[in-house]
Amino acid sequence: MAEPSDAPAESTASGAPVEAKSGSRAGRNLPMAIAVGVGLGAISLLSLFTYKWLFGVVAMAAICIGIWELTKALALNGIQVARTPLYLGAVAVIPMAYNFGLIGLLMVYGLIVISAMIWRIRRGVDGYVKDLTATVFVASYLPFMLGFVALMLAQPLGPQLIVVFVSLTICNDIGGYAAGVLFGKHPIAANVSPKKSWEGFAGSVLLQVVVGAWLFVWLLHAPWWQGVIAGVVMSVTATAGDFAESAIKRDLGVKDLGNILPGHGGLMDRLDSLLPNAFVSWLLFSIFGLVPMVT
Repeated sequence: MAEPSDAPAESTASGAPVEAKSGSRAGRNLPMAIAVGVGLGAISLLSLFTYKWLFGVVAMAAICIGIWELTKALALNGIQVARTPLYLGAVAVIPMAYNFGLIGLLMVYGLIVISAMIWRIRRGVDGYVKDLTATVFVASYLPFMLGFVALMLAQPLGPQLIVVFVSLTICNDIGGYAAGVLFGKHPIAANVSPKKSWEGFAGSVLLQVVVGAWLFVWLLHAPWWQGVIAGVVMSVTATAGDFAESAIKRDLGVKDLGNILPGHGGLMDRLDSLLPNAFVSWLLFSIFGLVPMVT
């Protein structure tokens, strides 16, 4: 996710200052970003179409890294979240949601919140509301949203549903990047992310609509118009996820939440649009009758 070169002085989540980097107009090392993206895709597909539990482990590890990145950035701003309940919830949410459906997901989420309430009280009352609020936010943003991936994975067409959801989200980045670089002139919200333009958003919608119509027919044997609707809706929520993470980073005063992925930044820079789209895709699949809403 490109950040403006004229952003205020920022640091990484580790606290190290960010040095000016040369790169593409979109502000990233494109060849490295592509190589890393292809590698992540290969790992995901290999695990998804071999053993479902292996894909669950990959997703679980990704969420744990995301929790680590986000809580580290919060700690730099004096916000101490209850990490242990979050990590335990991230480990439990995939098997619980996979085996027990929406009820299992809600059980894990509720237990994370209750455990955090108890866990945080050990440090006293100073900052209790602030820290607990941040913990609930992280729990909602990461483990809870991850649970909807498990709900989709548990279905007979689980791998195909995951491929559609992830592919459309990736198309949001590709379409937005290409159209933004070539035609971007009108920022959507310059105070949050100056390089995200209306032209880029139009490119995201266009690519997702085309790919969505194709994938729904090819992989899900569903009407093409459902793919068009999914493409439009998920382009909005994916872009909202991008903006939300940009706002979080600016509020916390960091350029990136991590640097684990060369050319991308932190893992959260790849999860920012996937997480909200996990819920939205499950909801759309449920409305279209492709997955049961309650199991």
